[in-house]
Amino acid sequence: MQQAHQQFVDAAPGVRLWTEQRGPADAPPLLLVMGAQAAGLGWPEPFVDALAVQHRVIRYDHRDTGRSTWSFDEQPYRITDLAQDIVRVLDGLGIERAHLVGLSLGGMLTQIVLADHPDRVLSATLMGTSAMSTTPYTRPDGTEVPVDELPGIAPEVLEMWARPVEDHGLEAELDRRVEHWRVLSGGQLPFDPAHYRDLERRIIEHTGRYDVSTAPARADHSGMLRTEALATTEVPTLVISAPAEPVFPPPHPQHLAQVIQGANLVEIPGMGHALPPEVQGPLAEAILAHTGKVG
Repeated sequence: MQQAHQQFVDAAPGVRLWTEQRGPADAPPLLLVMGAQAAGLGWPEPFVDALAVQHRVIRYDHRDTGRSTWSFDEQPYRITDLAQDIVRVLDGLGIERAHLVGLSLGGMLTQIVLADHPDRVLSATLMGTSAMSTTPYTRPDGTEVPVDELPGIAPEVLEMWARPVEDHGLEAELDRRVEHWRVLSGGQLPFDPAHYRDLERRIIEHTGRYDVSTAPARADHSGMLRTEALATTEVPTLVISAPAEPVFPPPHPQHLAQVIQGANLVEIPGMGHALPPEVQGPLAEAILAHTGKVG
């Protein structure tokens, strides 16, 4: 693991975000944006190290995750405020423009930033997410599918998300999180419970608590669509297609690549809504090939 530098930045009055930087300080910045309820340590160490060979890699904790301020109950915020936090992280670290890599909700937030602040984005990489656009999906045969008729979240995932999260102690919470990762992984690659248990144990140690915030589900989700801006953006964008994706299954990635002007699509074999060791190398390779084409 490469040496990392930690720093807090201000996102709002009374709200501070934990950040970590790794890689050469003079290398092109690359900011990793995690999904809902997920701390920055959800980006695996070997994956971050692989990107840090060519980039100054930054990962951070969203509000109400990790070591950032848990503020929603006292200061409710909108999901679009979490997109603005990306810009605040760049501002706080003195970064003018960065490559953005977003997973799940992080992919939605990244789309909002590339639409609203294209001058701050060198390139975007989106994975495990859906398009912030009302443009229909065009099938290979030319027929159109309205956005609301695209495939939904897998029933197994919805059933897991519907269960109340109860406190039965640390080990029981680790059991629950490992099962959650099993469901999200999609079943095409071997599942290693020990890998995810170790990951989540490190996240809990980093956070200092093992409860999970429900803030993303309770936050205002309005005002997230960016149909016209995505259709005309000049920001180089890579869309990762994950064939085992259970949250935003194909053709969500294909739709995303259609609605963002000039987007490229790369499939990572076996990938679901998780980052197991088997996908980290091919994924880093695809991202570095994408960012390497940008000035």
